[in-house]
Amino acid sequence: MKQFLLLGAALAAVPLAAALAQPPAAPAGLTAEQIVAARQAGYILSGGSFAAMKAAADSGADVRTLAFGARSLARWARTLPSLFPAGTNLPNSHALPTIWSDRAGFEARAAAYATAAQALAQAAQSGDRAAFLTQWAAVRQTCSGCHDTYKGSD
Repeated sequence: MKQFLLLGAALAAVPLAAALAQPPAAPAGLTAEQIVAARQAGYILSGGSFAAMKAAADSGADVRTLAFGARSLARWARTLPSLFPAGTNLPNSHALPTIWSDRAGFEARAAAYATAAQALAQAAQSGDRAAFLTQWAAVRQTCSGCHDTYKGSD
């Protein structure tokens, strides 16, 4: 009986595991074009915020004032995978097909970005400019590493 229950549980888990391995579907009511536009707008906003943080730190601003922006980058990074549902690989998106064929790798890169951005927020909160700038460079590396693998040219 115990073996039968274990076999039944294993067989039930197979479709669940397969479903979880698939990229999420587009949210109801949004077109692929709207999702691509939203993620592109998010990238522009995050890039502007990221550049502004560097400029502020370089100009001598109190890096503690940059903690909110860094925490926002971490939230953005945690959201990224949800903005790439199946069916949103449009020609104008610059997203490479590897986002969908290597979903686990893409999600791992997004998680690394979130972790690095959270560490950036902690460095900002500490008020240590040198630590902030060092971590800023680490966040930039996580961005580049993902773009090098999953983003086509503009």
